[in-house]
This record gives sequence, structure tokens and C-alpha cells, in this order.
Amino acid sequence: MVLAKVVGTVVSTNKEPKIEGIKFLILEKIDPKTMKGLKDYVVAMDSVGAGQGEIVFYASGSSSRMTRVTEGKPSDAAITAIVDNIELDGSLVYSKERGDM
Repeated sequence: MVLAKVVGTVVSTNKEPKIEGIKFLILEKIDPKTMKGLKDYVVAMDSVGAGQGEIVFYASGSSSRMTRVTEGKPSDAAITAIVDNIELDGSLVYSKERGDM
């Protein structure tokens, strides 16, 4: 899984019927040491109800089709979790509860 930040949305009115009703989010991969964006973006299907600015895990490739939302659907990336905390080398570098974004 890859750490990323939700930085935007994608709207598509004409799409494959199997993906009707699925929310698409733009993710920017992040460096967990600095929590800074890496300017590396991906569009992912949202399977957990993530929102703008949240830090998430996403899976890619065939693993992205293993959630209840994406199973059997044409997916290359899917958000699988919203991150609450990141601890690195014994230090808390991110906490959703304290409002880090």
C-alpha cells in the first residue's frame, strides 16, 4: 500500500456501467518523514469515504479490485484506508486527531 493525500476529485458523467456511483479522488503520494507531496499523482476509486485533505492508503493493480466497492470492477487504484496516525522512528509525524493536514 502507498501513503497519499487526497488533493482533488474527478467527475465523469459517461462511464462504464460497472463503475456508476463510485467516487474518484486525485491522490498525491507523500513522503512520510516530511508529510510533503511528491508531485506524483494517481486517480483512485474511493472505497472508504475519504475526503479532501485526508491522508490515505491506496492499493494498486489487482489488489485495488479486492474491496467491497471495487470487486469485479475495472480499477487500477483504490483507497483502502483513512490514516489516523503515522509514527516514524518513535516520533508522531502525523495525527488526524490533532488536525495535521
